Amino acid sequence: MFTAKEIAEVTGGRLIGGDTAIGGVSTDTRTIEKGMLFVAVKGESFDGNDFIDAAAEKGAAAAVSDRESGAESHNIPVILVQDSRAAQLALAHYHRSKFPLKLVGVTGSVGKTSTKDMVYAVLSGKFNTLRTEGNFNNDIGLPRTLFRLNEEYGAAVIEMGMSDLGEISVLSKAAAPDICIITNIGWCHIENLKTRENILRAKLEILDGASESAPLIINGDDEYLKAVSIPGRRIVKYGMSEGCDVRGEDITRTTEGSAFTLVYQGRKYSAKLPVVGDHHVMNALAAFAAGIEAGMTPEEIIPAFMRYEASGMRQRIEKRGEVTVILDCYNASPTSMESSLSVLGGMDCSGRKIAVLGDMLELGEMSAQLHAGVAEYIVKNADCAFLYGGEMAHCRDRLTAQGFEVHYSQDKSALTEELANYLRPGDTVLFKGSRGMRMEEIAEKVK
Repeated sequence: MFTAKEIAEVTGGRLIGGDTAIGGVSTDTRTIEKGMLFVAVKGESFDGNDFIDAAAEKGAAAAVSDRESGAESHNIPVILVQDSRAAQLALAHYHRSKFPLKLVGVTGSVGKTSTKDMVYAVLSGKFNTLRTEGNFNNDIGLPRTLFRLNEEYGAAVIEMGMSDLGEISVLSKAAAPDICIITNIGWCHIENLKTRENILRAKLEILDGASESAPLIINGDDEYLKAVSIPGRRIVKYGMSEGCDVRGEDITRTTEGSAFTLVYQGRKYSAKLPVVGDHHVMNALAAFAAGIEAGMTPEEIIPAFMRYEASGMRQRIEKRGEVTVILDCYNASPTSMESSLSVLGGMDCSGRKIAVLGDMLELGEMSAQLHAGVAEYIVKNADCAFLYGGEMAHCRDRLTAQGFEVHYSQDKSALTEELANYLRPGDTVLFKGSRGMRMEEIAEKVK
C-alpha cells in the first residue's frame, strides 16, 4: 500500500528508522494488525503518541507521530510530522488520487447520512461503490473510508460533517469530490456558527477540494441554497418547486413506502421508495442527480431506489406486538423533527399517533424559540406528545397553551413508565431526539 519513506514524502515528515512496507492504516491500537501504519492522533482525553509502543507490540510496521520528544526511542520506524491529523488527511488524499473513480461528496445540516445511503443505493446499480460507514464523517473517519479504496471500486460516496468553519474544507481537499451535494442549511451547530449564513459558508467549503468541472447539486427548495450562484460552477437543483432541474411531484404514501413522479428534462418517470417520508423523496432526487452526473441513465437509476436501506437508528419502522414504532433516534434538529413528525402524521393506523421527543442539542441562544416551534408540527401530525428534557419544557408550554395533550418529564424512567401504561394496541409511536438524549432507551424499555 505504502512504504515508510513514501509516507514521509507525502506528509512532509522525517523518517526516523529504516524504510518498510505498510499495509493498512489505523488510529486505534484495538484495530491494529501486523504490517499496518499506526497514526498517533490526539483526542480530547487521550494522546495516541502514548500508544506507539503498544501498537508496535500488536504488529504495527511504523507510526506517524507529532511528538518529537522520544520519537527515536520506539522500536519501529516513526514518521515525525507537525500534525498527525493533517498528515493522515494528506496520506488519504494521496491514496485517493490513485483511483480514477467517481467520488460523490455529501454535506448539509440534516439528512447527510440518509442522502449518502440513497446515493450509494443508486450508484450501486451500476458501479461497485464504497461509502462512508455510519457517520464517520470527520477528519479521523473520512480518511478511514478513503484508505479502503482499491481498483475494484468504480464509485464512492463520502459524507462530510462539521461543527465550525474550515472543517469541511480540509475534508474536501482530502476526498477531492467529482460531484458535490449539499442537502440543506438548517440550525445544526448554530451555537458555534451564530448565523445560518455562516452555516452556508461552511457547507460550501465542500467545493474547496473539487475541480472546477465538478457539479454542485443543491436543494432548490432550501431558502439559502436556492439563491446560490457561483461563477464558472455548474449548479444542479433538485426539489419539489418549479425551476428545479430534477423535480418530484404527486407523492403518495403506503404501508410499503412511497411513490412519486420524477420530472427530468421534460420527461416524467414513475418512482418508488421502500421508505415513507417526503424527505426521503428529496434524498432520492439528489441521488438521481448524482447518478446522472456519474453517467447513469434514468432507466438505470430509478429501479435502484428500491435498494435503499437506512443505516443506524434513522427512521426504522417496525411492529412491536400490536404497536407500530418509528425509531429515529440518531439525531435531531428543527428540520429533522418536522420531517419525522410528518412521517408519523402520514402513517395509516387504527390507534393514536404519539410523539415521544427529546431535546435538540447545540442550538445555543435560539434553543428556547426552536423547541417551542416544534409544537406546530406536533399538533399537525400527532394526537399527543411525551416530551423529555429541560429544553422540551418550552415545547410543553406551547402545547399546553393550545390545549393539546402533553406528558412531560425530565426523569426518563418516570416518562418511560407513564408511556408504557398509556400505550394501546393499534397505536403508532415516534421516538426522536438528539443522540445525547438516547431516546432509544425509552423505546427499548417500553418494548
